[in-house]
Amino acid sequence: MSSRYREWDLSCKVYVGNLGSSASKHEIESAFSKYGPLRNVWVARNPPGFAFVEFEDPRDAEDAVRGLDGTRCCGTRVRVEMSSGRSRRGGGGGGGGGRRPASRYSRSRSRSPRRRSIGRLGR
Repeated sequence: MSSRYREWDLSCKVYVGNLGSSASKHEIESAFSKYGPLRNVWVARNPPGFAFVEFEDPRDAEDAVRGLDGTRCCGTRVRVEMSSGRSRRGGGGGGGGGRRPASRYSRSRSRSPRRRSIGRLGR
């Protein structure tokens, strides 16, 4: 009975992105198991380039994200983040959930030059 990665516990599930096509399950396992016992490792083959790792404890998962994001694994610098089901829909924006308001501020900042030009016209 193999549980598919979609049914894993999200609080313990870590997404590993930017893996090379030569990524080996064994190498990922050994890198991540330093942070705590693993329940599951699933490496994408078609298309390759990412994997999911499930820890037994959500705190270990968070430590691994902090410790391994941006480090080298399987020959490339990998992206490691908590795999909350929402982050994938957001596209390549990075940062995952919780940082939504920042995009609102950057939008209002880009509006301000326009406001200034209106002000000049009004005198």
